[in-house]
Amino acid sequence: MTFGRRSASRSGVRVPRGGAFLFALGLFCLGGCTVGPQYVRPSAEVPASYAEGGIWKPAQPSDAAPKGSWWDVFDDPQLNALEEQINVSNQSLRVAQDQFLQARAAVRIARAGLFPSVTGGASVAPTHQSSNQPSFNRSSEAVNYTTYLLPVDVSYEADVWGSVRRTVEASRSEAQASAADLANVNLSLHAELALDYFQLRGLDAQKQLFDSSVAAFEKALSLTETRHNGGVASEVDVAQARTLLETTRAQATDLGVQRAAFEHAIAVLIGKPASSFHLQALPLSTPPPSIPAGAPSDLLERRPDIAAAERRMQEANAQIGVARAAYFPLINLTGSGGFESAALGTLLQGPSAFGELIAAATQTLFDAGRRHAVSDQARAAYDQSVATYRQTLLVALQEVADNLAALQVLADEAKQEDVAVESAQHSVALSLNRYRGGVTSYLEVVTAQNIALADQRTAVDILTRRLAASVLLAKAIGGGWNVSQIPRI
Repeated sequence: MTFGRRSASRSGVRVPRGGAFLFALGLFCLGGCTVGPQYVRPSAEVPASYAEGGIWKPAQPSDAAPKGSWWDVFDDPQLNALEEQINVSNQSLRVAQDQFLQARAAVRIARAGLFPSVTGGASVAPTHQSSNQPSFNRSSEAVNYTTYLLPVDVSYEADVWGSVRRTVEASRSEAQASAADLANVNLSLHAELALDYFQLRGLDAQKQLFDSSVAAFEKALSLTETRHNGGVASEVDVAQARTLLETTRAQATDLGVQRAAFEHAIAVLIGKPASSFHLQALPLSTPPPSIPAGAPSDLLERRPDIAAAERRMQEANAQIGVARAAYFPLINLTGSGGFESAALGTLLQGPSAFGELIAAATQTLFDAGRRHAVSDQARAAYDQSVATYRQTLLVALQEVADNLAALQVLADEAKQEDVAVESAQHSVALSLNRYRGGVTSYLEVVTAQNIALADQRTAVDILTRRLAASVLLAKAIGGGWNVSQIPRI
């Protein structure tokens, strides 16, 4: 609807003054009509429980379930302090926040289409007419005059078929999906930091193991050298003891490369330069906490990526309505109003007022199948969004099942490895006693020490993997997030 200055070239239907209001009222009443399908969330196959649940079945009550700061369940003050810095300093999170703000602004842009646009102005037009123009009457027409004009232009396209409302619905759904994307980025960043942190602490545990092994091997080398000096042990025994010691030292040094990489990754996650960030060594020692996975259906409410996919289904559904509305006429109200006078003193008086209201309907008669193609495109996009939603749900179920299985298997493996470590340490003690007694060569001691060290490293690796699986499980079940946190917009 455009309200502007009167023009003889306007096209459309001029509505009588008394009928203009009734006509406009009828259009607003028709505004309740919205074409296109109403959104209903498609069904998806969700099992009743996880086959890999084991001891990680749903808790009753669910007090142990992760909350907002889900990393608190690990009871690690150093980890907690690092996690809190992500929300303040992480740049990837800021990118996602800005994307959400853009999407929310797009909703306001779409909503503006529900209202008329109003413009106003003022003009002064001094005019000098030619006295030699045809039919100029010197006795009645002024050669010089000034026109003062205060026009108001209003433009409004009536949303009779709901195209604007569907656009608003689509923009709102996209903004909500963007909010869920933000939550998913937040969850992923916190999980990535926890993974890097536990990997780093696992390396600290390995370094502690190597350092203690180096100390033990130094004593063994000293014993061998003493026996060699006494003529009891051979030079071969000394060489074997020294080789094992130096090899272990080299392996301990090599851990510094991996530790530095994880330390630098953590620095980037909390928004600090890698060169100025350092974490004190803190070896792993405690097993992972029990994290209830809940029921599979809970993922529909607790996974932000699933929520984002669901919101984009509604967005795609709304776009079908936008495409459908293109088959119906466009209804425009145009008009003009304001004041016009040849004298500034009479500009705002009643006789100087003018106004005009024009209603026009435009229908596309031929577009070579464009609207049909756009409609097909919208329906295909909706079908794609449904497939994406169902695939996202399947992947989520897989991630939970994978980490439940990993936790269960690794818990069993940890018990078996503890027995192996104990047995290997006993074997080392026996071999050293046999060597001191001159019953066996030092090769038996070296072999036993290598096996013991390998078993101890495996035990540390299993503990690290168990903590990593716990982090991934917390992430897979949504980390305490809930769809109620999506803004209504």
